[in-house]
Amino acid sequence: MWYWLFKYIFLGPLLYVIGRPQTRGMEHLPVDGPAILASNHLAVMDSFYLPLMVRRRITFLAKQEYFTGTGVKGRLLAWFYTVAGQVPIDRADADAAQAALATAERILSQGKLLGMYPEGTRSPDGRLYKGKTGLARLALETGVPVIPVAMVGTDVVNPPGAKSLRFGKVEVRFGKPMDFSRFEGMAGNRFIERAVIDEVMYSLMELSGQ
Repeated sequence: MWYWLFKYIFLGPLLYVIGRPQTRGMEHLPVDGPAILASNHLAVMDSFYLPLMVRRRITFLAKQEYFTGTGVKGRLLAWFYTVAGQVPIDRADADAAQAALATAERILSQGKLLGMYPEGTRSPDGRLYKGKTGLARLALETGVPVIPVAMVGTDVVNPPGAKSLRFGKVEVRFGKPMDFSRFEGMAGNRFIERAVIDEVMYSLMELSGQ
C-alpha cells in the first residue's frame, strides 16, 4: 500500500511538475511476468522516474548503505528507499555479489519486474560506460527477457552533486525486449556474458543517444 501511496499521492505529483515526464515505447513492456529492465544511470532520480512511468511495480537492488543509517534521518531514508521499491544488497566482495544474484533471481521467480543499472553506478559525466556482466549472467540463468530503458534528462532535474531538484524535461524510452535464449546453458562463460552485456549496452547507446 505504501508503495502506491508514495508513487501516486506523495512524490508522484511533485515529480510530474518538476520533470514533465513522457514515455516512448511503452508497448514493449510486458503486462505480466518477469523481465529485467536494464537502464542507463544518470541520476539518483532515475530510480524514481522509471517506476513513476510504469504501471507495474519495479524492484531495484540498492546498496546496503542506503538502509543502515543511524538516527531519525537514517531511519527515514531506509523507509524512503524501502517504500520506493528498493531492496538492500551488500556489494563488498564476491560472496556478496553471489548473494545479490540470488536475491535478483528470487525477485524474478516471483514474476516481478527487476530494475538494474548495468553500468554499476551513476555516470559522472553523462557518457555511457562499459556494462558489468552480472546482468548478463542473471539473464542467462533465468531466461527472462531484457528490456533496455533509456533515461533522458534526469541529470538536468537532478544534477550530480546537487542537493535540490531543478525543473527540466524527462523522457523514459523503452526498447524492444531482448531474447538471449540462443545462449541457453552458457551462463558462467565470461566471453558469452561479455557478448550479452555488450549487446545490451549497444541498445542503450542507440536509445539514449549517449
